[in-house]
Amino acid sequence: MSNAIEKISGVLFDMDGVLIDSNTVIERAWIEAGALYGIKVTDSDIVNHIHGQPGPHTIKALFDHLPIDDQKKVQAYIIHAENTADYDSIPGVAQLILALSAAKIRVGIVTSGWREKIDRIMDMLQIKDCISVIVERDDVSRGKPFPDPYILGAKRLMLPPNKTLVFEDSISGVTSAVEAGAYCVGIGETILIKHGAKTAIANFLEVKVNKQDNGDYSISLDRDHEVFIEN
Repeated sequence: MSNAIEKISGVLFDMDGVLIDSNTVIERAWIEAGALYGIKVTDSDIVNHIHGQPGPHTIKALFDHLPIDDQKKVQAYIIHAENTADYDSIPGVAQLILALSAAKIRVGIVTSGWREKIDRIMDMLQIKDCISVIVERDDVSRGKPFPDPYILGAKRLMLPPNKTLVFEDSISGVTSAVEAGAYCVGIGETILIKHGAKTAIANFLEVKVNKQDNGDYSISLDRDHEVFIEN
């Protein structure tokens, strides 16, 4: 592997688009919420103001002209839609987290989502006992694309950000991780590489936790990228 020189000590996962395939649910919820108030949510809105963004950003960007009570109703609509929807997991992610935990590699979740949804997804994937730290939407005043969420995630792992491996699926999330100093891997489109991701993979089916001859571990991400675990 050509880039097998990076050393990390912990792994941080985004949730939507990384643990679960939630894009359709999220897009539909915001489009429906907009329709309730005669607001057309465009494809550009979805890219720039919804995916990878915390709810308050989206409401300010698309619903700021509404009275505060109506903005609160929009938020409640989104929370209910996201917390009650059924999701498919991203292929291989639960197995990877279980393998990381078995190798004593610390794992965290850094998301703009709500705790109720986080707990529900952890239960669905049966990974709750594997998660060491959680950073949720209200834990930082500046969400993604600012680096604050991943700086806090690393701090809670008691690591410097440059010793964390981050999996992200959105431009804002990749930007957040890269600005924090993390080694970031994109989930999905290769355009994420242009925003600082070291590589981009479709899912986690080919990501492996490997035990070295000396007892240490590494994580192979794809054919050309591997990181080593530094305890």
